[in-house]
Formats: sequence, C-alpha cells, structure tokens
Amino acid sequence: MEIFDVAIVGGGPAGSSCAAFCALAGLRALVLEREKFPREKVCGDCLNPSCWSVLEHLGVAQQVRALPHSKLESVEFIGIDGHQVIVDLPNGEQCEISVKRCLFDDVLLKRARDVGAQIREETTVTSLANNGNWKIETATGESFSAQVLVGADGRNSTVARLCNLLPHPTRERVALQAHVPLPQNFGRRIVLQFLPQGYSGQAPVNDAELNLCLVGTPPTISELRQWAQRHFEIAADQSWRTITPLTRSPVPCRHENLFFVGDAARVVEPFTGEGIYYALRSGELAAAAISKIVRGEDRHSVLRVFTDACAEMYRGRLWINRLARTAVLWPRVGSMFVRAAQIQPTILKLLTAKVVSREL
Repeated sequence: MEIFDVAIVGGGPAGSSCAAFCALAGLRALVLEREKFPREKVCGDCLNPSCWSVLEHLGVAQQVRALPHSKLESVEFIGIDGHQVIVDLPNGEQCEISVKRCLFDDVLLKRARDVGAQIREETTVTSLANNGNWKIETATGESFSAQVLVGADGRNSTVARLCNLLPHPTRERVALQAHVPLPQNFGRRIVLQFLPQGYSGQAPVNDAELNLCLVGTPPTISELRQWAQRHFEIAADQSWRTITPLTRSPVPCRHENLFFVGDAARVVEPFTGEGIYYALRSGELAAAAISKIVRGEDRHSVLRVFTDACAEMYRGRLWINRLARTAVLWPRVGSMFVRAAQIQPTILKLLTAKVVSREL
C-alpha cells in the first residue's frame, strides 16, 4: 500500500490547486480522479478576475492566457419583459475571461503532475476508513494510505457520502449546458437572461463558440430547451450536459484530518463566474493548512485559521447566486430587480463589482 501525506479525491480546479500547492510545499500528494482528462464539465466557463492571483501562484497564468478564450467586457442582465442593464467588467491583463473547462482543467491537472503530485485518472474511490490515517480503496483494487484526506469531488461528493456528511440534495432546479455556434455580433459580453421558465446564461468561449446555459425546474426545463432552439437556431437533437442539485447545504470545510474544497464544500451557481475562484482559492487555503499540520504545527489553531479564511472568501460575494436562484423559483422577482436597477443602476454595479473584485 502506497503511503502519502495527503490524498485528494477529484482532479478539477479545487483538487488540482490543492495538489499542486501541497507538492510545491514538499508534501507527497496523490490525486484520485474518476475521469480521463481532458473532459468537459457543466459550467459557465468564466474565470473571475480574482482567479489570476491564484493562477500566478500556481505558475500557470500565462498558460491559461494562451488558451483559446474570450475577454469579457460587460455583463448584461435582461428581464422577462426585455428590460436590460449593462455593467462594465474590469479590463486589462487581469480581466474576466471565458475558457472551455476541458482546456482549463487539463492545464491545472498537468501542473499538479509536473510539480510532483501523483495523478491516478479513471480511478473511483469505493471505501474510506479512518484509524488515525486514512485508508482509501478504489474500484481498480488499489489501496492507499494518507495522513490527510481532501474531498474535492464536487457537489455530489463521494468522500462526503462515504463519511456520512453529504446533505440531502434540494432537487428543485435542473441545469443544462452546451457549446453552440457563436451568434453573429454577440460581442464580448456575459448575458444573464431571466425567462418565465427560469434563466439562461450565455458567454462566448472563443471566436466560434458560445457557452449556453439553461436553468429551470423539472417541469419547465423542456420549455427552456425549446426557447434556446428557437432563439439560437440550434438543432432539436443538440446534445446537452446536465447537472443537479444546484442547491444543497454546505459541508463543513474541515474536520480533524479531513478537508472539503470547491463544490464539495459549498455548492454555488455554476454559471456566474464565481465557482472556479472559490475552487482555486479553497484548494490553496487547504494546502497551506495541510502543510502546517503535516509539519507538526498545532492542529486546532491551523484549522481555526483555515475555517476563518474560507468564511472570508465567501463573505459578500454570493448575492448573484441568490438572485439566480430567485429568478428560477420566482422569475418575475428577478426581473423586477433588473427593472429597479434601470432606475438606480449603482446598486447593480456595486454588487457586480464585489463579485468580480480582484481582491482576495
């Protein structure tokens, strides 16, 4: 049985970030990822400007900028009645961009491997036992031991489920996502469009493709798909990726020798540009805490600092997630918010500025 300082389940942005920072700190890190990269992921594909500092710490900022992407200049909120408010986004080298997750996530996982983390793809965790150290068993029959375990395996976290920590999901909403041909003259903008059946998020990911997202309830999602077919002139047999739940209670981000990062810890709206930042940053924070614990620093002090840092990361930044959820459950309330913002746009500009702030 191979022995590691830290085992990380999940190789997305949270897991790859945590693994790379752990390896850079000299720890023996293992990543167990059930899929084979590169792979697509249901997401809005947007990188919040706050991401850049973490990507620079990882040493991959220039690699990410070299990927096919779109620099986003504004976000446009559209109400059911057609009223719209446009808010400018930060510009310059650390602006908001959109990039396909199959490309972005692959860069991060390769970086973790390059700095020394061991990566096992197409590996599913089937059993966990904690007797001071973690014993991890997989579907391939391999077993591993680690001093610390990190759940970075998303909203339906296997680690949380096996540890009896996964909250009961709220399956009130369903999300669909696809990459479709970019409409002519779409521009470099994000669109958050409220509709009677829910909402649509739209962002160009390169010069030829649009990330198109639909969020509704189970009874309305087929109507949203029909709306998208008409509005974007896409085929009825268009392939869609789906994800649920979009809402569940958070899992505590740390336990004695167990951490949760990214969506495994807290599920956020997948199409607002915030989620990848939370994933990257929580992975960085967890790696710093794990490094101190492995080196023998006071565990309780380290865990307290980590918990406070995670709380600070989210503080004041989840408003758009709440608005998006409201727009699906009560679409006209979301539209009223847009209409009010036409009269007093400063409110929406201030809230958007908080979401895309470059400050950590």
